Formats: sequence, structure tokens, C-alpha cells
Amino acid sequence: MKVLHLKNTSAPVTRSLVCVLAGLSAAGFSMTVSSDSFIEALTGGTPVMDARMRYEYVDQDNSLKAANGLTLRTRLGYGTGKFHGFDFFTEFSNTSALVDDFNSGPGGNGNTKYSVIADPDVTVVDQAYLGFSGIQKLDLRVGRQRIILDNARFVGNVGWRQNEQTFDAGLMKNTFLPDTTLTYSYLDQVNNIFDIGVDTQTHLANAHYEGFGFGTFTAYGYFMKFPDNKTASQKTIGLRFNGDTSLSEDTKLLYTAEYAKQSDYKDGDSDIDADYVHLMLGASTHGITAKLGYELLGADDFSGFETPLATKHAFNGWADIFLNTPVDGLQDIYVLVSGKVAGIKLVGVYHDFQADKGGDDYGSELDLLAVKKFGKHYSAGIKYAHYDADDFAVDTDKFWLWGGIKF
Repeated sequence: MKVLHLKNTSAPVTRSLVCVLAGLSAAGFSMTVSSDSFIEALTGGTPVMDARMRYEYVDQDNSLKAANGLTLRTRLGYGTGKFHGFDFFTEFSNTSALVDDFNSGPGGNGNTKYSVIADPDVTVVDQAYLGFSGIQKLDLRVGRQRIILDNARFVGNVGWRQNEQTFDAGLMKNTFLPDTTLTYSYLDQVNNIFDIGVDTQTHLANAHYEGFGFGTFTAYGYFMKFPDNKTASQKTIGLRFNGDTSLSEDTKLLYTAEYAKQSDYKDGDSDIDADYVHLMLGASTHGITAKLGYELLGADDFSGFETPLATKHAFNGWADIFLNTPVDGLQDIYVLVSGKVAGIKLVGVYHDFQADKGGDDYGSELDLLAVKKFGKHYSAGIKYAHYDADDFAVDTDKFWLWGGIKF
């Protein structure tokens, strides 16, 4: 791994995709031109501004001091208009700690006597990509970009942290087939939340079909090679079904079923061999939603079922105890209840954790959330996580309070 600065997109596939984009324009394909001139496209675009100030508190039952962090994340971006089907988007992001009584993680502030709050002081080029949408039902992007597939369980942007995860990548998405979205991406580098660039040679393929009225089917194959950590190279192939059915005018039945198999890829360790299962059944009525779910990240003799590109915070508890799957795997039985009161979104989740192999009790967790939006541009929230340890990790409490503005 290496500290990341904006990397020259030197991967062969990235150069090839740039040539393809230029070739498509030169070849005279039918294109949608929404600007009369290059200057008009350049100056007639859309600016983006997004700021979030957040207080975070972490208290763990160990020798580390309780962490207190007050951070401000500011993003400024600009997307051009289209010129012969091409557009360009760039975004800069700065995270600054106003109170830094915390350990910000690898390569961060060095305050190792405190618990971790994974929001280092950074100024980065968050996104910088060239897009092309001049051919009907085909979109291409090349450069640094945010990529989120499905529910972000395998590929996501880790949007909860102040500095998000992005990718140096080429991405192609088409909707040629009815009710079907086909996505392919090649990743050259992962730009993680600690402002560290991780070299990779990863292929992502995802096919999403929503022609049925009762749910969507997704088939996917993710082939990840990590040159600097060859033994962790892996492939994950899976199928996901997610949907709902109306039972009455005010009531819906909700359901999810997903299975994936993970094994070694390229130089990956031969002990990588694990299953993933996610089953959920729920209902929504009169603005209240309740779900009962089971998620399995299976055991193997390497590291358990891993999701190195995921938005992990959204799964297995907000206390982030299970960001790395235990070797003995993880079973997570959860109950979620959500709704709105006076325009305030309320969410409560209870998790019961257990090892997949050996039966050890990994404890339980209670997560609570309240978020309020004020018009189109403002929001505020409060969030709490309490992890009660048993045979794994230590008791952990986390608390967040934040406000945001977005244009």
C-alpha cells in the first residue's frame, strides 16, 4: 500500500477506454449534443457543495482512552455540460479535525492512546472522471469515481466516514436489454478512507433484472487481485433477489434472499473457501417497517468470508466490531424497526452475533438512529451503538451527532 495522491491513470485498460471514448466520437456515432460549443459545455455545468460537521464519541472496555472527535468534511465539485456526448466531473474533499482526541487510524495523527475514530485530516481529489453517454443506453466513465453496486455489501463508497472510498477505474453500464442493467468495471486502485491507495487488478460484473413486479434479480461476479497482498486475492460469485409485494393498500411484504461463494483467485490462498447467505423477511404498514434477518459470513481457514470493497459500516452493527470477519465466520441475526415521527426518521436495530464454526457467542448490539431533513438542503442526526461483548472483542459504546448541508 502507498499514500495516495492523484495517480496518473496508467493502467492499460484505462488508457484503452480513453481511446475507445475518443474513437466513438471520431467515428460519428449518433450522439446527443446538449451544448452548442465546448465553452458553453465547460461553463454551463453544475457546481456541487456538501459539508458535514460531526461529533463522535467512542468508549471501549480496554486500556485505551475514550475518544472525542469533532470533524468538518467539505466537498466542492463541478460537473460540466455535455459536448458531443462527453462530460467531465471533478470533486475535492477536505476533512479537518476541530477536536482530535482520537486515533485517526493508519498513517493518521498518531494518537494511539485513544480509541479509533477513522476520520483523518486529509485533502484529496475525491473524484475526477471523464464520462461518455453519446450512444443510446450506454454510459462510460474513466477516472477516479464513486462506485456503489446493489446495497453496497460488496462494492461501496463507505459514505458514513468523512473521507469516502473511491476507485481509479473504468466503468461501462448499459441498458440495451429490457428491464436489465449490465455493469462492468475494471479497478486499478482503491482509494480508501485513510487516504491510502491500494493497487488492485479487479474485475466487477453485475447484471440486474427488474422485469418482474415482485422483485429484482441480480447476478454478480467480483474478481479481486491485490498485487501487494497476493494471498488475499479472491473471487466472489453470487445471486441476489430483493423485493416486495403489496398485501393491501397500506401494507407490503418485504423479502431478500442472497447467496454467494468466495474462493481464491489468481495467487490467492487456497484456504479461501467460504459461503455468504442473507435472508430477510419483513413488512411495512402505515409508515412503520419491521424486518427479521439472518446474515452469514462463512468460516474458512484463511480469514472468513471477506468484503474488502464494501461499505462495511452498514452491516453487522454500527459499532464496527466486525469490519474484518473472524476466521471462524460470523452469523448475525437481526431485528430492525423503522418509521417516522413528526418528520424524523427513526431506526432501531438489534443484532445477535455468533461464530459460524465452533458456536462461540460473539455478543450482541443495539443501534439507534434519528435523522431529520430540513427542506432540500439541510439535515441533522443523532446515532448510538452499544456492543455487548461475550467471547469476542470488548464492550463498546459509540455516539454521533451531526449536521449537514448539500447543494
